[in-house]
Amino acid sequence: MSAAETSASPPSEQGGGGNGLLWVLVAVAVLFAFLRPRAPMDWLKLVDWQTVGALAGLLAITQGVEKSGMLQATAQRLLARTTNQRSLALLLTASAALLSALVTNDVSLFLLVPLTRVLASQAHLPLARLVVLEALAVNAGSALTPIGNPQNLYLWHRSGEGFFAFMGMMGPTVAVMLFWLFVATWLLVPRTPIALKPETEAAPVQPRMLALAGVLFIGFVIALDRHWLLAGLGVVFGVFLVSYPRVLRGIDWALLAIIALMFVDLRQLAELPAIAALLGQWPIAEGWRAYLAAIVTSQFISNVPAAILLDRYVHDLPALAAGVSVGGFGCVLGSLANLIALRLAKLPNGLREFHRISIPFLIVCAASALLLRLG
Repeated sequence: MSAAETSASPPSEQGGGGNGLLWVLVAVAVLFAFLRPRAPMDWLKLVDWQTVGALAGLLAITQGVEKSGMLQATAQRLLARTTNQRSLALLLTASAALLSALVTNDVSLFLLVPLTRVLASQAHLPLARLVVLEALAVNAGSALTPIGNPQNLYLWHRSGEGFFAFMGMMGPTVAVMLFWLFVATWLLVPRTPIALKPETEAAPVQPRMLALAGVLFIGFVIALDRHWLLAGLGVVFGVFLVSYPRVLRGIDWALLAIIALMFVDLRQLAELPAIAALLGQWPIAEGWRAYLAAIVTSQFISNVPAAILLDRYVHDLPALAAGVSVGGFGCVLGSLANLIALRLAKLPNGLREFHRISIPFLIVCAASALLLRLG
């Protein structure tokens, strides 16, 4: 698919790949219900409600920022200062990688993907390609710090390493991923001058809604840090319900259902006795075998569950951490960030374009990082 063809694709309101993945996850859940019956409360315990709740609050706040008109105004200023598509792509991917190391991968996507979608509504840009590159960028950048993503946070607490010692451990792998991200961005996005679309009357910025969304964002992050999820959600949804109910109508509820069902399905898959027996028999305790096992497992059950599952069998923390980080590439299930990016972008052919880029990217990064470890 050429850049022109990509940019010409109209956004879809159904998100990346429509709701096909949702129905697949529903079917798998029904199959597990027949094969491994559970009490209703046990099903609910499979879901990481902290993650689902955090995403729900962030989705609401992102809708508030988008409907305030601020993204449109920011996009206009950015397009006025950027001369070509490649420069814009490098700016967006670098911002995604940096932000993800500081404020986590999902938060950086909630900030940048809606902006990218608005940019593509104002200019002829390869939206699918830009969003896929941003998803790769947050997976790469977030791997650097202990707080960049959930699997790093889990492994950091398990390791007993200091903050900067953990960063030093991850540095070489992250450097490899960022190098190939730069190469991919340079090759996939041409140095074509940005062509603006016919101007449409932009909605005026609503400072009150923007300020409210900003205050709610800060308060919600504090609430998450203090483990006050329900209180934080109550405030966010209550304030928007009273002040701007149209914000809540714009939330992608299907994304939340997909994330919840992923926990239900993938955790049951990881619990299968056959999986435990297989992992127990394979020599994956350390070295390159541990690294490759983490990558392969991430492709099937996502990198956060893979880190938790393999922690019982792998005794080589650097290999495990590197493997689940690289394993976020490839299949869309490799990382929740991939799904979030595609749903936020509302792309009609998002899954196809994602795998066209992400699978070769996984192969190159996995091989390069392995050679680095062996060297």
